[in-house]
Amino acid sequence: MVLQISNHNNFFKIKGVLNKDTIHIFHHEFKYVFDKFNSLILSLESLESIDRYGVNALAKLQNESLSKGKNLSIIGSGNSSLYNHFKSETAA
Repeated sequence: MVLQISNHNNFFKIKGVLNKDTIHIFHHEFKYVFDKFNSLILSLESLESIDRYGVNALAKLQNESLSKGKNLSIIGSGNSSLYNHFKSETAA
C-alpha cells in the first residue's frame, strides 16, 4: 500500500506504509507545515508499517517543531519501533 496523507486544518491522518519508498511523499507534505500552523496533530492510527526512514522522518519533524517553538502531537497506537524510539529520546 502507498502512503496517503489527508488533513483538515492542523490535523493530519497518515495511512498506509511509511518507508524508504514513500518517504518523499511525507517530506513533500510537511516541508513548510510549521510556516502554516503553530500546532500540528499527526494521527498514526491507520499507519500499517514504518521502517527506520519513516521513524527518522518523524523524529526530524519533532526536532523542527522544537527548534521553531511549535507544538507537535502524535496520536494513535502506532508501531512499537516508533514508540521505542521516542521513548528513548525522552529518556536521553
